[in-house]
Amino acid sequence: MSYKRPSSLIALSRSYFPSVYPSVYLNTNNIITKMTVDAIQQKKTASPAAPGAAFYTPAQVPAAGTPLDSTPGEVPTLFTPLKIRGVELQNRFAVAPMCTYSADDGHMTDWHMVHLGSFALRGVPLTIFEATGVLPNGRITPECSGLWQDSQIAPLKRIVDYIHTQGQKAGIQLAHAGRKASTKAPWHYQRGKSELAGPEEGGWPENVWAPSAICYNEETFPQPKEMTVEQIQELVEAWKAAAQRALKAGFDLIEIHAAHGYLISEFLSPISNQRTDQYGGSFENRTRILVEITKAIRSVIPKDMPLFVRVSATEWMEYTGQPSWDLQQTIELAKILPDLGVDLLDVSSGGNNKDQKINVHTYYQIDMAEEIRAAVHAAGKKLLVGAVGLVTSAEIAKETVQEKADGKVTITRENGAKTRADMVLVARQFLKEPEFVLTVADELGVDVKAPVQYLRGPLSKRTKKLTTVP
Repeated sequence: MSYKRPSSLIALSRSYFPSVYPSVYLNTNNIITKMTVDAIQQKKTASPAAPGAAFYTPAQVPAAGTPLDSTPGEVPTLFTPLKIRGVELQNRFAVAPMCTYSADDGHMTDWHMVHLGSFALRGVPLTIFEATGVLPNGRITPECSGLWQDSQIAPLKRIVDYIHTQGQKAGIQLAHAGRKASTKAPWHYQRGKSELAGPEEGGWPENVWAPSAICYNEETFPQPKEMTVEQIQELVEAWKAAAQRALKAGFDLIEIHAAHGYLISEFLSPISNQRTDQYGGSFENRTRILVEITKAIRSVIPKDMPLFVRVSATEWMEYTGQPSWDLQQTIELAKILPDLGVDLLDVSSGGNNKDQKINVHTYYQIDMAEEIRAAVHAAGKKLLVGAVGLVTSAEIAKETVQEKADGKVTITRENGAKTRADMVLVARQFLKEPEFVLTVADELGVDVKAPVQYLRGPLSKRTKKLTTVP
């Protein structure tokens, strides 16, 4: 007697390996999802289902992380709403993009569902998905996420849909790794192994692109090829196409990765970009590719959809005395971004040179965010600024975004009464402490909504009083 594979297992395998069944998965999934959502919404229960959910989960109203007392002046700015075009966040936290090197041929898996979904569950209003390659050769490693083909939409949408059931928002960082592509996940080279991923490891060392044929590290990285103008134009179109796919996946916003020594960052720097055509030389020429990509994305996304840009404010090469990308050029870039339709500048630093010398201290990147924000506002431009890096405590988070000091919101740092950024984007701290938002609220004495399923857990006294269930 022959064995017939159950249809449920076939459906399950499609969810795990959508690249094998791209058209079938997308078509059947849309039909099944519509039927499931309708049934879930009609379910008889004292705890209504989350709107639009394709599985039963209680609605989180309001979403976790929402302050229960919204009286102006009663809570720190950190726990006040932030509206960016058509997207409103209930507090000023976001999960910054973090590469996890766990995708299957660019497709996210159940691992990403658990990883990313855990943040939405615990009060973070915005989770930005990791650097996602707009072309196959734009991935940092062969195991990085991608959005260069339609089969990669469904796995992303599945995670986005879950985040939405928790009342939270999802963004995606679109990227091209440039000369830092075709490398291995850090847990390999941190053990003394080579960083380069060869063909036998799924890499593409012979097809690595860069503005100029200048290697990041000749001992451990692939030798890049200088991009032709035609390839640059292909790249811009790839970014545009990836943005259109991101819309189909249901993302609430898009971030352009122009930091950390990846392709756009390489174009910005006169050290890594030594071209003599319209994409090299002057500030205008070196920023041209970012301008073109920004315009291309803005042309295909809705007017009410926010657009972020992440940039390295400096490449930390000032000590050499040679021209490099620095804070002043970042300020000039920030001034032109609003006119291109960019809503927020996500301020990081470094990553473009192995010889960088970073002056690390608690506020090393927050200080730069503050200076950029002040300069942009002084120029009469409207641009939100996000701060990232070493936001590891309630006080740092609070003082970074606090709009003013008064008798109820105490500022301990000398210049803390001055708003330094509009949002804090947190990465590693969320890996250490996924409930960081709830912990910060507790430490600052702010009553916030917790997920209803966790109200009986060891939360603060303030959140525990919200339940009377014995």
